[in-house]
Amino acid sequence: MKLKFAFAVLAVIVITFSSLDGWAQLISSTDAGATFPPLEQWKNAVIAGDATALKTFYSTNPAAEIEANKVEGNADADCAFWLGLKARSIKLEIVRFKTRPDAASVIFNAVAETPNGTITIADSTGWLKQGDDWRLRYVTRTDAPHLKQPSDMKKDLYPADADARAEIKESEEKAAKEHKRILLVFGANWCYDCHVLDLAFHRSDFASVMEGYEVVHIDIGPDGKKNADVAQEFQVPLDKGVPALAVVGSDGKLLVSQKNGEFENARALTPEALLDFLNKWKPESR
Repeated sequence: MKLKFAFAVLAVIVITFSSLDGWAQLISSTDAGATFPPLEQWKNAVIAGDATALKTFYSTNPAAEIEANKVEGNADADCAFWLGLKARSIKLEIVRFKTRPDAASVIFNAVAETPNGTITIADSTGWLKQGDDWRLRYVTRTDAPHLKQPSDMKKDLYPADADARAEIKESEEKAAKEHKRILLVFGANWCYDCHVLDLAFHRSDFASVMEGYEVVHIDIGPDGKKNADVAQEFQVPLDKGVPALAVVGSDGKLLVSQKNGEFENARALTPEALLDFLNKWKPESR
C-alpha cells in the first residue's frame, strides 16, 4: 500500500485534515462491524443496475481517484465494472470502518452473485462529505484476489512499544543458531496489505519455506516516518509503499531489499509470486 494512497484510503486527506488531531479522531472512531449508509446505498445502485444513481456517488470536484488491479482508472471505469457484473446480490464484509464528520474510510470485501458465478472483490474506499452528501474520493479495488483477505485488521502486527533494533539483534542471534535468515517486514497496523501479507505467511503451503526465516515486523508509525533510520540502513525506500521486505543474513548483512514497492499491493499478489521470492532468498540446505 503506497503511503500517499494509504492515507487517502484512511481518509487522511490533506484538504480535509490539517493536523494529527484529525488523524487521532479518525482512528479512534468506529471499527469493523459498523454500517455506513452511503455504502449500502451505493451497493443498492449496483444491484439495481442504475448507472445514473451509481455515478452520483463518485466525487467530481475533486475527481475520484481509482486504482483497479494496480491500474489507474476513473469513476466511469469503476462504475462500468460493477454494473458489468450484473450482480443479483452483493454481501459486504466490512474489514475496517473509520469515520469523522467530514471523511470516512471503509475497507470491505464484497461477495457478488453474478450470472457467471460468485466473485469476491477487495475494495478500499475513502469518502468525503460534500454538502449533505457523501462522495467516493479514493478507491483501490482488487478483483478475485488470489490470497486470503483479512476479515478485520485487529491483529497487532506492529506493537507501538517494540524496539526494532533490539528485535533485529535478537533475531540475528537466533538465526545464527538455527541456520536461518531474517525477514524484515516494514509496515504498520493501519496498512491493509500488511495484514494480507501476514495471512499469506501463515498459509500451510508456506510452512516449509517460512521455517527458514525469523520474521521481524518494523513499524513505520502513523505518519510513515517511524524507524526511518532502520529502513535507510537496509535500503528500503518507504515512499514506494508498504509492506516492504528485506532479507538479512544472520551476520546482519543485507542480502536483498525491495526497491520498487514490489509487495505494496499484496492484496493482488499470487501465492506463487510470494513463494518465488521467499524460496529464492531462503538459506541453503545444509
